[in-house]
Amino acid sequence: MINHIHIINGPNLNLLGKREPEIYGSISFEEYIETLILKYPGVELIYFQSNNEGKIIDYLHQHGFAGNTGMILNGGGLSHTSVSLRDAVSAIEVPVIEVHISNIYEREIFRHLSFLTDVSVTHFIGLGLKGYDQAIEYFINKMETHSSPG
Repeated sequence: MINHIHIINGPNLNLLGKREPEIYGSISFEEYIETLILKYPGVELIYFQSNNEGKIIDYLHQHGFAGNTGMILNGGGLSHTSVSLRDAVSAIEVPVIEVHISNIYEREIFRHLSFLTDVSVTHFIGLGLKGYDQAIEYFINKMETHSSPG
């Protein structure tokens, strides 16, 4: 059973609530994580955000081999550009779920390809912040092991 879930947000997601609210909404992730913690008291939620690709990769390496652990990753723009981030997800043992707040398939063409999708156990795209809820629910209800598809 997965009872530790790391939520990892990439570049520019520290600006949620400020940046393009018509796309990303008007609530910060720091506010939203508080609602998630209250909604899922039986799961330890650990939040990490960085605008630095290397720090995200280091974080994946550091926590990617722990038992009873899953990761929710919104790589932001790195999802569409970083083979290194893809390789880090593929290299770790814990399952990773990809989340994107906006629908990347209805945006600019360069956002249609995510290097993370095929190395993630599933993805939730275009559901707003509720995509994080869906990812947590997936871990709670569907994940019994901690093996990675990559």
